[in-house]
Amino acid sequence: MHYSSIIGFGKYIPSKRITTEEIAKNWKQDPQVMEKGLGVKEKTVPDQNEDAFTMALEAARQALDVSELQSSQISALFVGSESHPYAVKPTSGMVAAALNIHPFSHCADLEFACKAGTAGVQIVDSMVRAEQIEYGMAIGSDTAQGKPGDALEYTAAAGAGALILGPADDKNALCRIEKTLSFTTDTPDFWRADGEKYPEHAGRFTGEPAYFRHIEEALKGILEITKLKVSDLDHVILHMPNAKFPSKVAKKFGISREQMEHGFIVPEIGNTYSACSLLGLINVLQHAKKGEKIMLVSYGSGAGSDAFLLEMLKSGSPLPPDTREVEHVSYSEYLQCTS
Repeated sequence: MHYSSIIGFGKYIPSKRITTEEIAKNWKQDPQVMEKGLGVKEKTVPDQNEDAFTMALEAARQALDVSELQSSQISALFVGSESHPYAVKPTSGMVAAALNIHPFSHCADLEFACKAGTAGVQIVDSMVRAEQIEYGMAIGSDTAQGKPGDALEYTAAAGAGALILGPADDKNALCRIEKTLSFTTDTPDFWRADGEKYPEHAGRFTGEPAYFRHIEEALKGILEITKLKVSDLDHVILHMPNAKFPSKVAKKFGISREQMEHGFIVPEIGNTYSACSLLGLINVLQHAKKGEKIMLVSYGSGAGSDAFLLEMLKSGSPLPPDTREVEHVSYSEYLQCTS
């Protein structure tokens, strides 16, 4: 059987931040109540010159550096996002051109709310397994939108994560994808109509019948087909719309704090939408040891979840440090950046 593996990974996280306290103060709400309820201290804010394309490109460049591949070796590139810069003009084609990927390559933009990035990973995984390509790249990148005053404003963040997949016997193969499956239904918990600037959501309905059902069914499904128990896993990453939801699932399934530790990044950067699950995985890849098992379960409103079982082929190593200074902005500056 042919397997694909992660050859390289990269990320881009904006240096600007806004705290939960700053947003709450603007709306005359209790900052401690909001922070405790969501479990998010602050979130990333895209600068005025940053969008899903620029962030995807930076993450892709880093992934190429880690992989030690030439861009000409990449034969497929998919970008998942809810905030593509153009309604009609592919972000993937722009990234491919900026990286000097050969024009004879498979490129497409994907949309499935917050799981568009992991959908890209599944496509590239299938292409590598089928030996249609040798190397491909999947990117999740978003500048998430939240209407001023809406609960989403506290968590909707920005960032990008990129993975390069290739054959499992590649000399730089870091982590093998053992199994993946998806669970999908038509559950209208979150949507944005064509032409609308901000998304709408169904409030509490986004939790029980939407996020929790899909995450839990996907998690149960992949544990069943792989014949594993939660205790067999070394690392678990669950999509993080906030800190409360994945923590509740972890408690229900008996997933420990130690298993969640490295992939649980939402308190410091917020929900980066299509990049969220990938950034959690990328953080795990930098800390995991050879032979350790990783479970990733993404979630996209609308609704669906992608689940992955991965196994480390060698111990991970950290990405080069980000030398930029974090800059906290006021609420008025935040509005200028996101308008």
